[in-house]
Amino acid sequence: MYKVRPFHRVDAEVLAEQLPTCMYRLPNLHCRPSPSALPVPQEEADPSLQALESRQEEILKRLYELKSAVDGLSKMIQTPDADFDVTNIIQTGECSSLPTNGADLDLMLGKDYGALKDIVINANPSVPPLSLLVLHSLLCERYNILSAVHTHSSVKSVPENLLKCFGEQTKKQPRHEYQLGFTLIWKDVPKPQMKFSIQSMCPIEGEGNIARFLYSLFGQKYTAVTSTLIDSWVDTAIFQLKEGSSKEKGAVLRAMNAALGKASWLVGNELTVADIVAWCALQQTGSANAAPANVQKWMKSCENLAPFSSVMKLLK
Repeated sequence: MYKVRPFHRVDAEVLAEQLPTCMYRLPNLHCRPSPSALPVPQEEADPSLQALESRQEEILKRLYELKSAVDGLSKMIQTPDADFDVTNIIQTGECSSLPTNGADLDLMLGKDYGALKDIVINANPSVPPLSLLVLHSLLCERYNILSAVHTHSSVKSVPENLLKCFGEQTKKQPRHEYQLGFTLIWKDVPKPQMKFSIQSMCPIEGEGNIARFLYSLFGQKYTAVTSTLIDSWVDTAIFQLKEGSSKEKGAVLRAMNAALGKASWLVGNELTVADIVAWCALQQTGSANAAPANVQKWMKSCENLAPFSSVMKLLK
């Protein structure tokens, strides 16, 4: 009726046939699985874990780039030339005088095919950009400029001296005979704005940036070190001497006094836009009377030039 598997007795112990040697049988992981073996299912990666891993890789990459940059700077600092004062390097006549022919206006401002290249500046009469007025006078010595001053409807009233800040237009000639137009509009704006192509450019904002551009119209060429020092002095004059705290202003005056003790001008042996912006900042902040000896001497040198003396009349 029932078929029973055979068994045998060994020393009074009953042993079943083909007894197991372990509790569970598992496939051998060290041998190549047979084609018929089923693949072991893999768990799907957590998206948050993948995002964390990619973020870690990005951070490690940025750290490696920063380390490379710091290593490069450390090599520069360890060179013997790093102990030199760069202000001494440029005192050897690198700054030549302003070229008499000026810059290529077509290259700087673009070709208008007969139309007058007109620089238009919007400025707030409550804070007149004195450096731009000085640069306008210097440009008039180089180019034949058609100057004009207008008042925007956003401004209720403008002092008479600001309306005549460019003086009287002595030359009466056709518009196309002028080399450059310079239009100043007194307008309620937070900071000065400049355009020379009304339709195709965004405005250049900030007195320092506009001063840099206007000075480039002289066609002056500088080395990389000299250009860096000029830009540094312009930024220092605008953001620390003009807009900074009393502590910052004192530090700038000490730095100017030290630089002017080595040369007649802030950068090199010739007047640059750094001198123009710094002088105007001193005049507008009222720090001129408290300036050190070297700075006082430098200010008198600036005021002996006609473009500065004309601006002095606006401050009275």
